Amino acid sequence: MGPYLDTSALAKWYLNEPFSEQFEAFIRQQSSAAVSRLTTVEFRCLLARRRLAGEITKSVESRVYASFEQDVGAGFLQVHPVADEHLIAALGLIARLGRHPLRTLDALHLAIAQGIHCRRLATADKT
Repeated sequence: MGPYLDTSALAKWYLNEPFSEQFEAFIRQQSSAAVSRLTTVEFRCLLARRRLAGEITKSVESRVYASFEQDVGAGFLQVHPVADEHLIAALGLIARLGRHPLRTLDALHLAIAQGIHCRRLATADKT
């Protein structure tokens, strides 16, 4: 299985951001990548926020999301459901990693990646 991509990693791939070239080089070496329904919702919100902030146009938002959906449809991005077990696992991660505070959605992404047995998680988060 390819790496699990969180939303910050997807943004590097689909939008022109700092370090996008490096992430694109990494992702092109993969035969597939895993995301979750959480990622799809977060990515859609990210695009809408950037449009509302004037960072991208409606046309770019639509084109980028269509490209994302095309990658899902082609099977490169494998979308995994979010289950109650992932929420419970996230609680456990927060408890075990108490010295390293996790944000809510980061804990969920990590729990999902573990739950689907992904050995690698790609993120562009700073913390």
